[in-house]
This record gives sequence, C-alpha cells and structure tokens, in this order.
Amino acid sequence: MRYLSAAEMAKKWGVSERSVRNYCAHGRVNGAFLTGKTWNIPENAEKPERTNKKKSQPVTLLDILKDEKAARYPGGIYHKTQIDLTYNSNHIEGSRLTHEQTRYIFETNTIGVENETLNVDDVIETANHFRCIDMIIDNAKAVLTEKFIKELHLTLKNGTSDSRKDWFAVGEYKKLPNEVGGMDTALPEEVADKMKLLLAEYNAREAKSFEDILDFHVKFERIHPFQDGNGRVGRLIMFKECLKYNIVPFIIGDDLKLFYYRGLKEWDNEKGYLTDTCLTAQDRYKAYLDYFRIGY
Repeated sequence: MRYLSAAEMAKKWGVSERSVRNYCAHGRVNGAFLTGKTWNIPENAEKPERTNKKKSQPVTLLDILKDEKAARYPGGIYHKTQIDLTYNSNHIEGSRLTHEQTRYIFETNTIGVENETLNVDDVIETANHFRCIDMIIDNAKAVLTEKFIKELHLTLKNGTSDSRKDWFAVGEYKKLPNEVGGMDTALPEEVADKMKLLLAEYNAREAKSFEDILDFHVKFERIHPFQDGNGRVGRLIMFKECLKYNIVPFIIGDDLKLFYYRGLKEWDNEKGYLTDTCLTAQDRYKAYLDYFRIGY
C-alpha cells in the first residue's frame, strides 16, 4: 500500500495540512500512523466528515468508550471495562488483588489496606493497566505496530521491580530466553524478525475477522517477545483490534484461564477450543452492552 504525507493528503482532500494532522492525531483517519513526527496516510483513506455534520453511521462502542473516557463518566461501560479487564487480565498472571481492590484503585486512585499485606507490583501494574486501556481506546483505529506494542509494555511495567533489573528490558524485546506453559518460545535474537513478519502478515489483511485476531494472538504469545507481561499485552491488543473492526470485544475471565491456555496450546490442531472460550467471554461482554443499552 502507498502512503502519503499530511501535505500531500491535504491537497487531495482540499483542506489545510493542519486539519489533516488533527484528523490523524484524533484517530479519525483509518490506517494512519506516525514515523517520528511524520504522518503516513494510506492513499485510499477517506476524508473524515466534519465534526459538526450529522453522523450517518450509528454510534459504535468505540465512540461511547471515547466519550465516557473524556468525560470521566462513572458507572458506564468505560468504567466497567477498565475494572473487569484489568482485574481479570492481571489475575490470570498471578495478581492477588481482589476485584473490589481493583475497583477502589480505579475509582479513588488510592488503596485501603487493613490487616493485609499487598504486593507493591500488583498495585503498580493495576494502575498501569488502566493507562494501557486508555492507550488502546485512543489508538484503536491506528495500524498495529511494533512501536505501539512496545509502548504498551513500557506503560504496563513502568515503575515495577522488574523495571529495576538490568536483565529485564521494559518496553523492549527480551534479552533472555523464556518459556510459557512448558513450551519454548522465540529466542531473543529471533524476536525482532518474527515480530516484523507477524505484523506484516497481519496488517496485509485489509479486513480482520474474529479468527484473524485470535490467530494473531496465538502467534504473538508463541513468540513471547517480552521478558514478562506478554499475556496482558496480547489481550490488550485483541481488545484494541476488536474495537477497530467493530467486533464485540471480550474479557478472558480468570475462571476461563485453563480453557484459554488449552486453546492457545491446541490452536494448530483444533481452533475450536480457543474460539469457544473467547466466544463465551464475548457473550459476557454482550451482556454488559445489553445492560447499558449499547447496540452491537
């Protein structure tokens, strides 16, 4: 695909270069991404409608999440998503914080402790995960890149005890070999090439299906590009891509963990294990949407 600069696209659309940059910065140009300070815009990208023009398309879940995030609206789907996605994704990876403690951190930015010892990393990663969710909402329409994936990891692990270890590369690919579920993963020297290939193959598909998103997730987890945090980053990416392609997203509940792991392991032989698990999780999220009267 050929990409144009903001100046070139401004001439094509008959608007100012500043308007094009604003469109891109607000996620209103599908497929646009930054390289340094330069916007790369697909030559076939459509000009966004003026914000004061009546929308002809129905309001999407992404629109609602963005609006509630901007308004810091309490008790809506944004609020629900932040707490449930953070609690379950962290809990799958061993966090000992309760759902109530997770909710309390989100709502008050404090943590109350009474006759209990908490792991500091659990608290830090919970607060960091909230920021990661904001990132995937803000960048939902952007092309998935290595840079963005690394920024997610940096945000998730920033300030943790891992970030103070010389051998742990926060926001960068792993330095030491690791495994997941007893299976070998890509060696450190292989990760960059494998990630570039995976993203090239995925981004080459113009429209992504539910299965495409799951397939990317499986391959991402098998590469296991980071020293730690791969599962959470991978699940955040799935949520982002569902929002991008207007597919109802899903949250893998801690109670589905074993089915989820089995699905990842058996994907090549039987895609149904992971697909059914994620469809079950999607049905739960649809129940949230029904409650908040959000169409899908």
